[in-house]
Amino acid sequence: MKFSLIPQERKFYELFAKQGELVSEVLSELSKSLLEGTSRHPRLRDLEHRADDVTHELYRLTDSTFVTPMDQEDILLLASSLDDVVDLAEEIADKMELYRVKEVPEQARRMGELGAAAGVELARAVDNLEDMSELEQHRLEIHRLENEGDQVNREAMALLFADESGLSAAEIIKWKDLHDLLEGVLDTCEHIANLLERIHIKSS
Repeated sequence: MKFSLIPQERKFYELFAKQGELVSEVLSELSKSLLEGTSRHPRLRDLEHRADDVTHELYRLTDSTFVTPMDQEDILLLASSLDDVVDLAEEIADKMELYRVKEVPEQARRMGELGAAAGVELARAVDNLEDMSELEQHRLEIHRLENEGDQVNREAMALLFADESGLSAAEIIKWKDLHDLLEGVLDTCEHIANLLERIHIKSS
């Protein structure tokens, strides 16, 4: 049985829960922007700054805490990986604005929805970081969402490069870039789910 050794231990769990909430909110906003065909970049930029603040607070707390509730390297990797998801989403919104996106293909909208669903699962998993009693169901669902995203992305690439697509070279380059980033969001979510599993195994 594990005991709380220091007062700061509770703070780690609170900060990770906050980070998980921000990831879920960011991916929800990104999905809405893809459905609307608008970037929502100012809102995502604000959320990205808030997520950075939480990440830096986790770094500072790790540096100043003698005994942490899990390995320091795992804390830092988990914090940075969650922050990576937020950064990717903010970059997508930025490029939607830069590329002056107006109409979003069905596959890109679906990738946004899958990302939002993965964000919900991540938030629930991280909120339960202390005992991880429901981790496996969240990990498996994120894995399923990532697999579906792979299929959707393959369909998108096939349509993008089809002779009859009617798209200009510039449009193909833009959407190839955006789809790579959308795929990166789901890949990073799956990476985090696997990281949480490794942390759970270590603490068992």
